[in-house]
Amino acid sequence: GFGNVGSYTAIKLHEMGFKVVAVSDSRGGVYAADGLDAGKILPCKEEGGTVEAWTHLGLLTKTNGFKKITNEELLELPVDILIPAALENAITHENANKIKAKAIVELANGPTTPAADKILYKKGIFVVPDILANSGGVTGSYYEWVQNKKNEHWKKDDVLGKIDSTLTKAFYDILKTSQEHKIDMRTAALVLAMRRVADAVKKKI
Repeated sequence: GFGNVGSYTAIKLHEMGFKVVAVSDSRGGVYAADGLDAGKILPCKEEGGTVEAWTHLGLLTKTNGFKKITNEELLELPVDILIPAALENAITHENANKIKAKAIVELANGPTTPAADKILYKKGIFVVPDILANSGGVTGSYYEWVQNKKNEHWKKDDVLGKIDSTLTKAFYDILKTSQEHKIDMRTAALVLAMRRVADAVKKKI
């Protein structure tokens, strides 16, 4: 997906030095082996209504490895990291075996079906589940609530730092649980969450 979540993730990754080789929206996508500048794609999408509008405005040619792709083809590209950031159930038992990515970061809600989850785990593909990967927004909302409750106003960098710290700790806590029990990251996240809820209830009894 190349909406609010997907587009700004792609832009940020490009700025950090990652090579973004493909993006797509509901109408299809674009691929370039040499990498795409997501920052240039976004205004073209806003003007033309689709990622493919970038091609129509002459910002890419086939000489640098560019080609149009379908959403299905994007999922099957031989990449290091695949980031589903749009629809639910994009990865199913029908296409999970075709996925070549080494890792999947779920920015969409529920992009992987339970059956596909089992296949990805058996294939050794590392999945950062949606319950963790796309929780930055709700974490930010929590810190907004804290500020309101304390009648405080924090600086932007302070809030972002707190979100970064919270999610980084959550990632390593879940990873540790996953490794200790030899379970996938999604199951580990749920196990850890239920354990913490149970502990909190016990303290109130």
